[in-house]
Amino acid sequence: MELTWHGHSTWYVTVGDTSLLIDPFFDNPHTSMEPADIETPDYVLLTHAHSDHVAHAGEFTDATIVAPVEVAAYVESEMGADDTIGMNIGGTLECDDAHVTMHRADHTSGVDLGYEYELGNPSGFVVSDEQPGPDGTGTAFYHAGDTGLMSEMKDVIAPYLQPDAVALPIGDHFTMGTWQASIAAEWLDADHVFPMHYDTMPPLEADPQAFVDAVDDRGIGSEVHVLDDDGTFEL
Repeated sequence: MELTWHGHSTWYVTVGDTSLLIDPFFDNPHTSMEPADIETPDYVLLTHAHSDHVAHAGEFTDATIVAPVEVAAYVESEMGADDTIGMNIGGTLECDDAHVTMHRADHTSGVDLGYEYELGNPSGFVVSDEQPGPDGTGTAFYHAGDTGLMSEMKDVIAPYLQPDAVALPIGDHFTMGTWQASIAAEWLDADHVFPMHYDTMPPLEADPQAFVDAVDDRGIGSEVHVLDDDGTFEL
């Protein structure tokens, strides 16, 4: 499994021969790439409807869009996507070589600048190379989406979905900050942890080194990787 961070919450993930782009938003300072520079993925996964997560979904309408039911319908009607799959919390979808499990995130999911419409529950995704389960032996990456700290990380995601790597928001204000994200890292007990959703706009100013230090202070076995802009990690 290969993980590439394009800033904010935008990740390009490959599982075998299958490619997935999560929350495409390239108007951020941690990428030098435009949507046209990105190889068209097989699937685009959208965690929720906020503009900094769906902004460039319309640039990838040749891909299959996977999102919460309401977001999938919005992208189909407003962004011209022809191939959409709506799913919901707790479901697992087989996407060729990948399995995508949707989990809740503690956040909101309004659409348009005025947040005129609520578009269902916000979510995160666990992307794995086999069907998830308590006896699973495959490789899994958990993209937490925009979320606060929630006990499901400890009680459900860690023991049953068993992510090997997790991407956690650390920007505070709209999501967890660095110290709450360090608790999430402890609860999730993954080998590899990546900060995301920081230093994109003024309210999200955060020092990733503070997150590294907070995780280190907890004395857990997780290794924090602060990726360079458009950086890639082989899992």
